[in-house]
Amino acid sequence: MPLWNESEETISRGELEQVQLERLQQTLGRVYRRVSYYRNLFNRIGFDPFEFSSIEDLIKIPFTTKETLRIAYPYDMFAVPLREVVRMQSTSGTTGQPIIVGYTMNDIDHWTELMARVLTAGGVTKDDIIQICFPYGLFTGGLGFHFGAERVGASVIPSGEADVEQQLTIMRDYRTTALACAPTYAALLLENIMEMDMAAAELCLRKALLGAESWSEAFRNELQDKLGVIATDNYGLTEIIGPGISYECENRDGLHISEDHFIPEIIDPESGEILPPGAKGELVITTITKEAFPLVRYRTGDITSLMTDPCECGRTFIKMSRVFGRVDDMIILNGQNIFPVQFEGILNEVIGKVPNYRLVVDSKDNQDFLEIQVEISQDIFNDEIKSLNYLENGIVRNVEDRLGFIPRLKLVEPRTIKRDMKESRVIDRRKTE
Repeated sequence: MPLWNESEETISRGELEQVQLERLQQTLGRVYRRVSYYRNLFNRIGFDPFEFSSIEDLIKIPFTTKETLRIAYPYDMFAVPLREVVRMQSTSGTTGQPIIVGYTMNDIDHWTELMARVLTAGGVTKDDIIQICFPYGLFTGGLGFHFGAERVGASVIPSGEADVEQQLTIMRDYRTTALACAPTYAALLLENIMEMDMAAAELCLRKALLGAESWSEAFRNELQDKLGVIATDNYGLTEIIGPGISYECENRDGLHISEDHFIPEIIDPESGEILPPGAKGELVITTITKEAFPLVRYRTGDITSLMTDPCECGRTFIKMSRVFGRVDDMIILNGQNIFPVQFEGILNEVIGKVPNYRLVVDSKDNQDFLEIQVEISQDIFNDEIKSLNYLENGIVRNVEDRLGFIPRLKLVEPRTIKRDMKESRVIDRRKTE
């Protein structure tokens, strides 16, 4: 099984911990000297970064939050002068003040190497033609994959945000072998392929690298079965670097975190308590090679767990499970914690695919309720699913059996629900009342 940089990705745990400690010491010194927020924080808690001698002492430092970064807008968290920043990108700002991140030339080089790891683990080589359907511009997805694919030596099609029909024409005519996009966009492509009666054999597609949002194993199976691809997950976020933090290999048993660049922790999202490997909680990341925009103990808001079991691919980095959801997407319904991905398995089991859907939460007479809105199309109905009643009863019954409550169900016309990787699948009207 190929690795991009075998010596780095198979480093022994003892060597890795020494590398982490040295790079963390440099990072803590850098942010103390050059970022007023961290200097004031360290002085307030009596933390001396120049006496730091153990990674275990990292927990003495309070978390950095997204609100901290918003307050620092635009440049107060930068750790280098602007003349050393060769690129700026930002978050979408859909949930508030956008966050601007900067990159030095070294940051860009590190990011490109990390993306080469991602692509190689997903099976992409110099013999591939990769079509990148992530947006370019301020969003980090498009450029991250683009530079990584060029480093690997693949032929790159930067199709970006072209319309779906054009994407499929390019995919067929250019003989695309690898696809990089968000899961919701992959679902839209698959839906159009089915509607156009385009056979998978007409395409040369063999690999799909999906990221930027959580997705289910049910959707992976559907995509692989219908398109004949190997679909792998990868994880990143703009505040840390963009895509490239962790990645699945072809074993698809957890995402390898590039621990020589990032130190991960899992915490209880409510108490902040450190959780052991295997426990589900919020991912916290400390960067240890970033120059322009280093972050210490950043709360990502993503729910996952850490996995310490070895992988047959030979990589020695700790793994994380696929992101289960976001803290702000967690639905608390009459005291029960629920995530959107739990509904995907139910929909796939009842319908045979994961349709586009949305969850609407509201309350009436002091009682919470949840409505599942599901797009229906002609291909949903087969010999087993012959009526809307069968469909409705199957979904409602499965939710009741597995999650312990009876939802409302609303079937809607195709293309009714907006497809946007930055849009939450959850609308909680209780929060707007």
